[in-house]
Amino acid sequence: MSATTSNVFSITATLLQIVLVALLGPLLIGFMAKTKARAEGRVGAPIVQPLRDIRKLLSKQRLHARHASVILPLAPMVILASTTVAIAISPLVATHPLLGSSADVLVIVYLLLTGSVAAALAGLDAGTAFGGMGASRAMTIGALAEPALLVAVIAMSIQSGTSNLPGIVATTMTHPNWVSGPSRLLALVALVIVVIAETGRLPVDNPATHLELTMIHEAMILEYAGPELAVITLGASMRLGLLFSLIANLFFPWGIATDGSYAALSLGVVALVAKTAIVALGIALIEVRSAKLRLFRLPELLAGGFVLSVLAVIAGLVTR
Repeated sequence: MSATTSNVFSITATLLQIVLVALLGPLLIGFMAKTKARAEGRVGAPIVQPLRDIRKLLSKQRLHARHASVILPLAPMVILASTTVAIAISPLVATHPLLGSSADVLVIVYLLLTGSVAAALAGLDAGTAFGGMGASRAMTIGALAEPALLVAVIAMSIQSGTSNLPGIVATTMTHPNWVSGPSRLLALVALVIVVIAETGRLPVDNPATHLELTMIHEAMILEYAGPELAVITLGASMRLGLLFSLIANLFFPWGIATDGSYAALSLGVVALVAKTAIVALGIALIEVRSAKLRLFRLPELLAGGFVLSVLAVIAGLVTR
């Protein structure tokens, strides 16, 4: 494959990933809500309801708190932009996205952290009690979850010999027996705990709550309305789609496009949708059987995830 053809394929794969996750993120939220409703004996809203909500918000009026600074309108764009860049360089439908060589573990983590900090600053900007409380809680959870995320991916990079995510996916496909090894299984459980915390799902946070004293993510965005709320909602759903997709591809990479054919790229799209739907189904079933933890119990859960990731590193060093 020539260099020009390779670049065109990489650009196509990157654009496809961005569009796919932008649609897949809200649909995953709708799918999880529908699954929970069915498990509880309810009909539930349609799966496409989050997309309808975003479209409705785009037609609403933009409102700002009286004393808000420039941070309030800029934060949604920072959240959306940082998540989009992380999606563009991650191996989601193909192992060779544009600028895939930059998809190091630290780069992805810091891009996600940039969005988290922007959301926290926006929560603090209006000076309301609930916004500050939500920002404080979110940063506390992030400070506990990010180390576990880093160490869990480092456990996988020990076997692969690289911290580049496309490289980890490619080597996992070459050595499929790694998936059932103790290092990968421990890292998988640790990453599931981290992703639940990072996306604000039960038992860490309740995305459907209307009680201000228990809110975390929702408390930070109470001052948003209209198009800005639509952007921040889309960015949060794309973040969820990205993290679910990374879990699916890092541990079950089969189906992802490894060559420059568009048939393989089409298969990669179908495989990504199927795998992320399975991940979303599993987490939704966990939520059905879980109650929201008290805030002072969350460090115990996240510390357990960190311990599992450290054990995954030790297992990887011993068995490699």
